[in-house]
Amino acid sequence: MMEILLLSTLIIAIGMAFFCIKLIFRKNGSFSSQHIHDSQAMRERGIHCVMDQDREMRRKSRFAVNEKSK
Repeated sequence: MMEILLLSTLIIAIGMAFFCIKLIFRKNGSFSSQHIHDSQAMRERGIHCVMDQDREMRRKSRFAVNEKSK
């Protein structure tokens, strides 16, 4: 039982170290945005986030329910 706990902790620690390497060793290291609307290549192909697509369809449809303003 103790071996499984130690092995699990070691695996998690190694995973976290790999996950944070970019943040630790690079100057001003940060994770890039993974959102579709932030990707230039996706915008060039006309691919949008599902939220943007839904908003666009609601604007086009005359039967759509209006969104509340925030």
